[in-house]
Parts: sequence; structure tokens; C-alpha cells
Amino acid sequence: MPTRRHTLTLAAGLAATFAAPAFAQNASAQDWKAKYPELVFAIIPAENASGVTERYTPFVNYLAKELGTKVTLRIANDYAAIIEGQRAGNIHIASYGPSSFARARMTGAKVDAFAIETNLDGTKGYHSVFYVKKDSPYQKVEDLKGKNLGLVDPNSTSGNNVPRFALNGMKIEPETFFGKVVYTGSHENAIIALQQGTVDIVANWWNDEQESNLQRMVRKNMAKAEDFRIIFKSEQIVNSPMAYLTDMPEELKAKIRDAVLNIASKDKAAFDKIYEGKQGPLVAVDNKAYDPIIELNKFVDELRKKKSS
Repeated sequence: MPTRRHTLTLAAGLAATFAAPAFAQNASAQDWKAKYPELVFAIIPAENASGVTERYTPFVNYLAKELGTKVTLRIANDYAAIIEGQRAGNIHIASYGPSSFARARMTGAKVDAFAIETNLDGTKGYHSVFYVKKDSPYQKVEDLKGKNLGLVDPNSTSGNNVPRFALNGMKIEPETFFGKVVYTGSHENAIIALQQGTVDIVANWWNDEQESNLQRMVRKNMAKAEDFRIIFKSEQIVNSPMAYLTDMPEELKAKIRDAVLNIASKDKAAFDKIYEGKQGPLVAVDNKAYDPIIELNKFVDELRKKKSS
């Protein structure tokens, strides 16, 4: 028959057993917070810095609240800066373009895609287009021999790699066909260069008639949609991912995933600030979705090698 002493000892043991997981979980949380008192979220320069800051500040505030730690927004100078920042471990979470994420993986950065943008119809892709001025005489890319081409960045999917792939299919070598090939640094800058006549044709991203970089510029009174025409549209490209450092604690990565994938319902205002109601919620994705983009990057790399040889 158990004595009172045995009963108390058993009760204490059970209490310790059931309390251990909660204690361990709390200790684990404290461990990663001690190691990561600040997380850096970075984004590629698709538009001017003030536009990115305005669009993403509510997002980083939401993320900080959900994670219970400081989150800092960093706007990269170019696509390569995101890759190098994650390789060095200085950028913990990043919003990539497909080609820049693929390039990060190709060059050894330990990063994992965990969320992908979706369109309002549920699809997970967008297009690369070539714009010309509406009043220009050009009806197809082949009409622009000797004219100036505006690309975005060497690591841009819709602003460089897909256009170069498409031009190769047209038997066009950009550096010899066009009078000049200019990298503008951002999608907005590409449209501005076309507006100002610095270039005669530009590459850009385009989802559909309702959403594109041009439409975003229209909403900010930076451009008029009717001033431009599309003369080429690519096949659909897999949408852009968010990625975090592979080596971060699993608990931290799970909390980041949960926060990002649920922002559309948990903080609709912050989500709408980013996408202005023109895109669907972020959904889960993994690295395999970007394997075709790695192959695209390799193809473009080979084109560069042939050009320089």
C-alpha cells in the first residue's frame, strides 16, 4: 500500500515529467532569441527605395510581432547583394526573384525557399515582356536592329535571363544586334529609361492586364499605361520565393513560415500594402520548384561564355 511519502514523491515526479516539455520549449525559444536578437529581411530592388520601404515596413513590423524579436528591413543595392548577404549569414530572410534565388543555390548559399507568391486566380507564375513606346513604329523585336535595349539586372529572371533566352530563340545576339544593351538596375528604372528615350525597348515583369510593374507605376503616378505597347510575352515563369537560411534553428524557421504563410489572414492590411490587393496569399514552396530556373541560368551562362570566347 503506498504511503503518503510515496504518493508525494510520485506526484512530484509526474509534475516534473509534464513540466519538462514546456520548460524545454521555452528554453529552446530563449536559445534562438539569444543567438538572433535581430533578424534582417532583405528584398531585391524592383522599385525605388522609398517605394520598397513604404510597401514592406508593415510586413517587417508584423513579422517582429509574430516572432517576438527585432526584424530590420534591408533594401539591397542589386540582386547580387541579396545572394552575398545570405551567403555571409547577414541576411536571414530574403524576398528573391526566381533567377536570383536559383543563382544563390548555384553558388553555394545555404538557403531554402519556403513561400511563393500566387496570383488572384491561384496560379504561381508571371511573364517577361518587352515594351516599346506606343507611338513607335516597332511591331516585333526584329524591327529594333541597331536600337538600344534596356535590361534590368544580370540576375533578374524577367529582366534579363528569360529575355536573353527568348532572343536566342529569335537568333538574336543582343550585344551585336542592338546598338547598346543597358542594365537599368530595377524594373521601374527600365520603364523610366524607355520613357526618356534612353532605350527603345525594355524587358519587364507582367502578371496580367491588372498587375505588372507598369501598373504599379501607374498607381504611383509614375507612368501612363497607354504610353507603352507589349511586343513580346514569354511563357509563364514560376513566381518569386521568400527564402531563409538553412542553418537557422528549426523552431525559428517554423515560426517564420507560419507568420509569412498566414499574413493574409492575420494582418490583411500589411499584406495588402505589399500587393495592393492584386495578388493571392503566399503559399508553401520548396527548392525543387526552382530547378528549372537553375537550368535557365546555366543556359544563359553558356550564352555569355560563347559571346566572350
